[in-house]
Amino acid sequence: MAGRNGFFILQVLAAVVCLAAPAVGADWLQATATFYGGSEGSGTMVGACGYGNLHDQGYGTNNAALSTVLFNDGASCGQCYTIICDQRKSGMCRPGKTVTVTATNFCPPNYNLSSNNGGLCNPPRAHFDLSQPAWLNISTYQAGIVPIVYQRVNCRRSGGLRFTITGFKDFQVVLVTNMAGSGSIKSMSAKGTNTGWIQMSRNRGAIWHGMSGLEKQALSFSITSTGGQNIVFQNVIPADWQYGQTFSTRQQFDY
Repeated sequence: MAGRNGFFILQVLAAVVCLAAPAVGADWLQATATFYGGSEGSGTMVGACGYGNLHDQGYGTNNAALSTVLFNDGASCGQCYTIICDQRKSGMCRPGKTVTVTATNFCPPNYNLSSNNGGLCNPPRAHFDLSQPAWLNISTYQAGIVPIVYQRVNCRRSGGLRFTITGFKDFQVVLVTNMAGSGSIKSMSAKGTNTGWIQMSRNRGAIWHGMSGLEKQALSFSITSTGGQNIVFQNVIPADWQYGQTFSTRQQFDY
């Protein structure tokens, strides 16, 4: 009996280690998950957060569309979540496996169906629609929907933040990508060579607007993450910038 008890204790300890992801927020929460797109992540490479092609942006295929309550009108774009299929409730899980995904898209509600009868992304339901590659880390292709536990975690990125400027003469918008730490932006301001700081607003997802008349000026940005860290990116876009260009930095949020 002592040997059996020792083996049981080891099993419990292994489960605890498996669950010990680097937490940002609260404890593990319950939700459900499905998948969409092809085996190479096709169909998931663009989305409501505005990142464009995720391969080009360096995000890869471990991404997810969030239900209404999790998406939070785009404020959750860029956040990272570790997901575990809940073996206590489903036999379709891959035991001991986890996947960490980036929020890049929105799973729209279907108000013609109740949240318990097909309306998986309706409020107040917490649901992740994973890319197929991400899904196959935790479950099987044959499973249609599985119960999960999830936790928000810090994002790790290679290199610094990147800024892509688009728009037109009197309306410039900026896409912010490759953000580590909390992964998402709480507030953002812009400054031209000849201006003071201009408060910006979320256009959609990771795209911010509020600038005008800043052509032929070097641009700086002040970003406060949802984790509370502030970084000033001084003159990260040179005065000779053109619409559609992306500019990389060496500065990055803590993780």
